[in-house]
Amino acid sequence: MIRQEVNGIRYYSFEALAHHEEIINAVFARLGGVSRFPFAELNVGRLTGDELAAVETNHRLIYQTLGLSSKQVVTARQVHGNGVAMVGPDEGGKVMPATDALITGAPGVNLMLRFADCLPIFLYDPERRAVGLGHAGWRGTAAKLAQRTAAMMVERLGSDPTKIIACLGPAIGPCCYQVGAEVAELLRASLEDCQGALHRLEGNAFCLNLWEANRQQLVEAGIQDIEISHICTACHTAEFFSHRAERGRTGRFAAVIGIRSLK
Repeated sequence: MIRQEVNGIRYYSFEALAHHEEIINAVFARLGGVSRFPFAELNVGRLTGDELAAVETNHRLIYQTLGLSSKQVVTARQVHGNGVAMVGPDEGGKVMPATDALITGAPGVNLMLRFADCLPIFLYDPERRAVGLGHAGWRGTAAKLAQRTAAMMVERLGSDPTKIIACLGPAIGPCCYQVGAEVAELLRASLEDCQGALHRLEGNAFCLNLWEANRQQLVEAGIQDIEISHICTACHTAEFFSHRAERGRTGRFAAVIGIRSLK
């Protein structure tokens, strides 16, 4: 990933999208906002217990950094499911209910979701000029959110999956993500190669690799071009919020993708 910083606001963009100047793509670090401990600093989670005024200021800082207005951004109330919403200009400035992925083919419409260990899934079809953004923890992965989001781009936006570029952002890595046997059993049904994504420890514990699990699902959907960040949020709490590493007392960082407005 490519690290960038504007007025103390740090964010990362994907190398696979670097030569696509028509696309905005950013995964923001936690640095440069106004929230206080334990939400320091650039928290965009309204339901974390942080002061709402600080959260709104952080949103404005992110929009300013990307040269956007709030009316150009669509977000969602994330519920760890596999709901996908197609949005356009009419949804600008709105929060989509019970949704964990957004897609659009409309220039000037930017998608934003919030994270603190779950996996940001960026999708871009350069032929159709269509984008998608998903949020997948173990529940979303078990429900094949990544695959469902790609399928919706094919069905609703006419994308060819072999043309889609997928980018998997910072998330809790297998080094830090231990799950139990019940979770592992649910994930096995959604994976072609469960051993590649689930490493068994002693007893009934497993290490889950969200990047590999979602990579498999995207490949199954026909996507071949996939960039993986391999940045573990739990290992890098100086830069990213981590729900697990910080025992639930933390904020949420923003991920944004959108097609620039036509001139």
